[in-house]
Amino acid sequence: MNENGMMEKDEIFSKVLRAGRRTYFFDVRATKADDYYLTITESKKFTNADGSFHYKKHKIYLYKEDFDGFAEILNEMTSYIVEEKGQEVISDKHQKDFKKEYQEDEVATNATPSPDKFTDISFEDI
Repeated sequence: MNENGMMEKDEIFSKVLRAGRRTYFFDVRATKADDYYLTITESKKFTNADGSFHYKKHKIYLYKEDFDGFAEILNEMTSYIVEEKGQEVISDKHQKDFKKEYQEDEVATNATPSPDKFTDISFEDI
């Protein structure tokens, strides 16, 4: 029985994608009626202050009737991201030498940011 109290049958077919401290599990499972569905589980490893670690898991259940719509939107969203931002990963967590502009400004001026550097945003703009 899983954490939600639901019975899950053994995996029929599985694949694993390891991505840094994240791992993705793709599992084909069977319903009680012996039809197949897909579970996608993201597992993240976290380290506690004492050096021990724990995992947080998030799971998606995807049924056959949703495959086409899910695949279409996933493809559209991933294509959009690659078209807009390219393949290069831009993240301070992925690039040790990455610094945000405001961090460089603060280091260069050795002062705290002034309130005039912030922008007022109206909810009507969103």
